[in-house]
Order: sequence, then C-alpha cells, then structure tokens
Amino acid sequence: MTDKTENTSGSAAWRTATRLLHAGVERTPYGETSEALFLTSGFVYDSAEQAAATFTGDAVHYQYSRFGNPTVDALQRRLADLEGAEACIATATGMGAVSSALLAQVKAGDRVVASRALFGSCHWIIAHLLPQYGVETVFVDGDDLNAWGAALSKPTAAVLIESPSNPMLDVLDIAAVSERAHAAGAIVIVDNAFASPVYQKPLALGADVVVYSCTKHIDGQGRVLGGAILGREAWINEVVLPFTRNTGNSLSPFNAWIMLKSLETLPLRVDAMTRNAATVADWLADAPGVVSVRYPGRTDHPQHEIAKRQMSGFGSLVAFEVAGGQEGAFAFLDALQVILISNNLGDARSLATHPATTTHMKIGPEERARLGISDGAIRLSVGLEDAADLTDDLARGIAALKSRGFVAG
Repeated sequence: MTDKTENTSGSAAWRTATRLLHAGVERTPYGETSEALFLTSGFVYDSAEQAAATFTGDAVHYQYSRFGNPTVDALQRRLADLEGAEACIATATGMGAVSSALLAQVKAGDRVVASRALFGSCHWIIAHLLPQYGVETVFVDGDDLNAWGAALSKPTAAVLIESPSNPMLDVLDIAAVSERAHAAGAIVIVDNAFASPVYQKPLALGADVVVYSCTKHIDGQGRVLGGAILGREAWINEVVLPFTRNTGNSLSPFNAWIMLKSLETLPLRVDAMTRNAATVADWLADAPGVVSVRYPGRTDHPQHEIAKRQMSGFGSLVAFEVAGGQEGAFAFLDALQVILISNNLGDARSLATHPATTTHMKIGPEERARLGISDGAIRLSVGLEDAADLTDDLARGIAALKSRGFVAG
C-alpha cells in the first residue's frame, strides 16, 4: 500500500450492510466514489534504491500485481472485515483457495482428515492429489462425531469440511469438529460457500480458516471467477502468502473490482434468494414425484437443529430427488423454462444440475451412494425470480415426470 490514498476503513460498530459499502476503502487523490480499478500488471519506482528496498521489505510499495494490487487489496480488506478475520488472500478461483490453503499447510508425512461430503474437485484433492505427495488422508462421515474422534486420535495437520455440503446440504457441527481437530493439532478449514458470509461465521464457531468460491454468492451474477482464504494474519502471511505469490494463484484486478461492486448488494440478494428457496423447498415437499427434499430450514432436515444453532439463515440451495432415477431427473430438468441447467450456483438466476453426471460424476457410483447422491438427485440454486414463476416452472418438471409414467395420474 502506498501513502497516496485516503483510508476510510470500517468501524467495528458498523453492521453488515454498512460494512459492505464502506469497509476498507482507500481513495486516490481524485476522490472517486466507486473503488478505483488498477488494471495494471506492474508498478514503477521513484529510484533503483526504492526498487531494491521494496524487494528486501525495507520499503512499502507495490511490485507486481501477482504479489499485490490496490484493487485486490481493497477486496481482501472488505472480505476480512465481513468475515471477522484478521487477513484475507484472494485467489483466481474457489478451487484455488481450497488447494492453496491445503498445499501451503501440509508436507509429506502429514495427515489430513476431511468430511466425506465434499464438492467433486475437493474430493479429488483429498483422495488423489495429496496422497501423491506423501500426505495421508482420511475421509469421515461428517455427522458422526464418534468417527471424527477416532480419525483425530492421531496427530493431524489439517481438517477440511463443507457445511452445508455440496450437493446434499449436510450440516456439520463446526464447533464440535473444531474442538476435536484442535486436540489433534490440526487447523480447521471450512468451505463456507453454500452458507455465504452473510449466514455463517465459521471462525466464530472455532474454525481457523474459511475458504470461498467468490464466483458463487459473492459475485453472484455469473460474471467472474474468484476465491478467498481468510484466517489469522500470521498464518496468512507466513504460510499461505509465500505459496500463492510463488505459484501464481492470484486474482485479477478486474475480477476483484467486479466483486467489490457485488458485495454492496450481497445481503439483499442472499436474503431474497433464501426466501425463495424456502418457498420452493416447501412446494417440492408436497409435489407428486418428488421422493425427498433437503433444505436446512425445514424441520425434516436431519441436521436442522445444528443449522438453527450455527446459521443465521438457511441459504439459497435446495436438494431434492425425483422419481425415475437419471431418466426422471433428465426429463424434469429438460422441461424447465425459467430455471437454467448449469453446474454453477449462488447466482441471481435459478440454476439446476444433476450431480451424478456433472459435479460429482468422477467420484464414482459407490461413493455417491455413500453420500446420498442418487441418480434422481437434483441440486437447485434458487435465484431472484418471482417465487410463483419458479414453482410454475417446477410444475412443468412434475408434468414431465407424469408424461413419462414416473408419477401416477
């Protein structure tokens, strides 16, 4: 950071909506209202001496946008303020955040324990990538605290969990898992993308690190990719920052600027999407041809009480199973006119996907069965459309099930 800006960092007394507009702002001498976009690869120095001192750390000056950029720094400050974290590193993608948080932390001979219910690429990192580098990995059924206790009875370097999980919305007891993990010497990394920073604060529940795909709710409008790693300043600076700087997992200034604009409306969007999701979940629960519905806000969700305890809202994702297996699911999806078929989520538009053939295809049928991902399962990310238009659209899916003979009548 240079000395040529006006710092108007947020106050601890500000509430979320105010923080998302004002926290971490640093204005240039031009006094712009909107954050400036520093779309530059590098920076110049006043002298060779200043350049040398910058590289030794004796001078504070931007060097190169892979190392640091004013627009990216603005996003990092605002995300840290929102999350209640000491520091943040923004990354090129959400998977860049997950992989960097793990790879910067572990080495050959270490041990990593993870909940079984993970996004497909996260599952691949635990099951395939880390063992290639000599890291022992163990999967645990996330809702089984006895299994966590057994898995964490040995020294462990890191624990990775998602809550709610992708795609079946399992809700893990973050505080209970964190307590057991810390006893084993592990840092706890929570992928909080489904809950969003609006509805869940894993650091306050005992976790050490929070990771996001900022592509999801944080941008939330289907435009750019990005990720974030948040935690203690010492860990971020000493463990993660050298890794991300030297491996090139950096966020572009343009994407950071887009996300700064998106953060201004984050609570408005997430709240509206969540209201729609609750309506849709209840509608699906009563619809013929729907075998089951999973939504953390419903009392029939198996971890509803945990969700009530650690989340301030239940989110925009709904998982449900339709009759007819894959054929029924495809017929249902193909009948939709408003809801789009896409493997993204957290978007202003409602998006639906078939996990068994998309996001979780590569983990195989046996592992999908253990996770409750049936061939008839559909993950629905509910957007900002009128709720009545969404239920009308879902009725088209039900009609398609009836026409194929999967539903009587």
